[in-house]
Amino acid sequence: LIEQIADLVKNKRIQGITDLRDESDRKGMRIMIELSASARPQVILNQLYKHTQLQQNFNIINLALVDGEPRVLTLRQCLDIYLKHRREVVRRRCMYELEKARRRAHILEGLLRALDHLDEIITLIRASASPDEARGGLISQFAFSEEQANAILDMRLQRLTGLERNRLAEEHKEVQTYIEYLEGLLADERRILGVIKDELAEIRRKYSDPRRSEIVAGESSFNVEDLIPPQDIFVSVSHAGYVKRMPVETYKAQRRGGKGITGAGLKEEDFLEHIFVTNTHHHVMFITSRARAYRLKGWEIPEASRQSKGTALVNKLDIEPGEKTMAVIPIADFEADQYLFMATKLGYVKKTALAEFTNLRRAGLIALTLEDGDELVSVRLTTGKDEIVMITRKGLSIRFPESTVRAMGRSARGVHGIKLREDDEVVSMETISAGATDIDLLVVTENGFGKRTGLDEYRRQGRGGFGLRTINVQERNGHVVSARILKPNDDLIICTEEGIVIRLEAEGISVQGRITRGVTLIRLNEGDRVSSVAVLPGEEESGEPGAPPSGVGDTEMQTSADDEDEHEAGEVAEVSDEPPLEGSETE
Repeated sequence: LIEQIADLVKNKRIQGITDLRDESDRKGMRIMIELSASARPQVILNQLYKHTQLQQNFNIINLALVDGEPRVLTLRQCLDIYLKHRREVVRRRCMYELEKARRRAHILEGLLRALDHLDEIITLIRASASPDEARGGLISQFAFSEEQANAILDMRLQRLTGLERNRLAEEHKEVQTYIEYLEGLLADERRILGVIKDELAEIRRKYSDPRRSEIVAGESSFNVEDLIPPQDIFVSVSHAGYVKRMPVETYKAQRRGGKGITGAGLKEEDFLEHIFVTNTHHHVMFITSRARAYRLKGWEIPEASRQSKGTALVNKLDIEPGEKTMAVIPIADFEADQYLFMATKLGYVKKTALAEFTNLRRAGLIALTLEDGDELVSVRLTTGKDEIVMITRKGLSIRFPESTVRAMGRSARGVHGIKLREDDEVVSMETISAGATDIDLLVVTENGFGKRTGLDEYRRQGRGGFGLRTINVQERNGHVVSARILKPNDDLIICTEEGIVIRLEAEGISVQGRITRGVTLIRLNEGDRVSSVAVLPGEEESGEPGAPPSGVGDTEMQTSADDEDEHEAGEVAEVSDEPPLEGSETE
């Protein structure tokens, strides 16, 4: 066992063991395993259970022929079928014994009646020329059956004594009693079960010996998830449906204006569409273009290198052909008192309790009903008391309380969240927690421009209005691609259609007014465009453990942001006042 553990450590299949000693003596076996300070003892123990003989499992396949059909049985089914077999055995045995006893009683009745007519029978037998003639005379004159006549002819002379007559009478009485017992047994199922119980007890008395193995509670029982250490992971899903996970330390923080590093070796015309941070032990819900919800655990998503394109989702989920992933949401607990708040391209919103998605089948569950030409844009977890911010492609936004949207069933369509002007559509939806402070709204455009704007510049409006201007959309910066809620300590990850990824610190992005056009966040190659944006929560001032690191190690520094960008930070575009606010639409 010690050699096996040492080989696993040497081959790096188990990491975290620093020393291994054999301290066995005459008092018993003892193995001392020392761990590093960062190792998780329970994870190491589970790995030892799985990969070594520290714990042995002996498996049984209960494959049996049941009524001529092969079946794999559970222990309960084995017992039920065995008892059914024993009932049949006891019943057949009783029927056989009953038939045998009845035949014996019939013969005894003939012998006893023959003794009552002994002189006449002896005279008949002496007068008969052959056994067949004597047998026929007994049957015709005394109404004996053939079996009784044969028994009388085979009877020995000693049976004619008075003692033998008493023995025949006693045997006949015992046989009659046995017949009554068997008939009563066959008529009562519970008495048959009692016989089975007594017979099993007798088998145990004869053949059992004291148990030499000990059956105890499974203190170290575990599943595959117990072997996976909880850790923060970076998950990405491409437009073509390829998913992978990586440690969050893969991307180092850079300053704005940098060129970034390659985030995925994608196929031509594919690009990263969903990127977020979660935990290996948390759930990841996938909502597709057909409004069906699926889920995986974080550790079930295949780990891959930064240059890898990942694994096709169709190999992990039961997605139908032509179905595309539209929203990917990390979820820690489905039983939490939370909601899924969904927004569509045509401006509809819907709120559904998270608990309604607890029992997700492999084939998925319907998340909402979409109109023709509509599709999901964003799905967020909410508490029911949050505020909603919706942003459109042409730079308009609306902010309204979540409470103005009632909770609906999974198959409902939803209600209007924002009215859209011609050729406009919703591109992002974000939520604002109740009582949240010191947060900004980040808006990023397709040409790599973006800006932070304080949320106090977005007044609350009624649901269903046209909203306010949030960025000055021009040909240079392009249409809005995404918008995110940002805190000062957060990091930002921007991904392009060519698979280029850059990680920025939030504090390095200028805070500007609503109607400015922003500054350059990432310099794009010709023909490339921003495809998606994700926010990595930064470390709090208290230094709470578990927060994703920001700029760990050798941070790659880029200083390509020129003076023109700095001028743009303070530039206010000449635009007309925001569109007039219209009242909420009546449902």
